[in-house]
Amino acid sequence: MSRIPLIGVTACHQQLGKYPSHTAGDKYVEAAALAGLPVILPARQAPGDPQPLLERLDGILFTGSPSNVHPDRYQGPASAEGTLHDPVRDANTLPLLQAAIARGVPVFCICRGFQELNVALGGSLHQRVQELPGYLDHREPAVESVEEQYAPRHAVRVQPGGLLERIGLGEGFAVNSLHSQGIDRLAEGLRAEAVAPDGLIEAVSALDAPGFVLGVQWHPEWRPNENPVSRRLFEAFREACVAYAGRSHA
Repeated sequence: MSRIPLIGVTACHQQLGKYPSHTAGDKYVEAAALAGLPVILPARQAPGDPQPLLERLDGILFTGSPSNVHPDRYQGPASAEGTLHDPVRDANTLPLLQAAIARGVPVFCICRGFQELNVALGGSLHQRVQELPGYLDHREPAVESVEEQYAPRHAVRVQPGGLLERIGLGEGFAVNSLHSQGIDRLAEGLRAEAVAPDGLIEAVSALDAPGFVLGVQWHPEWRPNENPVSRRLFEAFREACVAYAGRSHA
């Protein structure tokens, strides 16, 4: 019997009442279950060596979050007042991403995870895309309905010859949009896989990486079985995790 892949799901470090806590959204955990057996990875105050963890994992889902990557991590200007940050998460996820990619562990990075991927490999971020000339407002609408917030907002155009094309996605499709940060300088070693109508990079893969590396700015974890594109992204992630588990635990 083949081994069920073990999928790490990154957590945020948040204060819940009196208590510092590790949190991961249910939608990410359930989406990770499409690829294997999910396990939440805590954001520890004192991060350890990621290698012992990577010896046990067959894939990692780097999740979205209300917080932004701290600009000190990419030598950016100070954040606007009131911006949420999670420096403990930064201290865990950025080195974990670097180590996972080098080892060939499949990684799927969503929203904040997408931004972490670019920063971990040396890129930089726009902090408030909606304030830049020529760019769309990529934030979610200010409505109470979660269904409306996660509804498709704009199209993306798939770049030919890349990972998205290889896994069978078309030339373009509609995506949701719930972010204010976005890629400014693309990290060396990353390839743009899809772009928004305003030119903002919406998906990336890693050039010459030994394993599966995909980052998307939108949220395919939202009801993935109801969206053919989202379903195919998680199928491709699962295929990579199954193959990695087969090789690493043979």
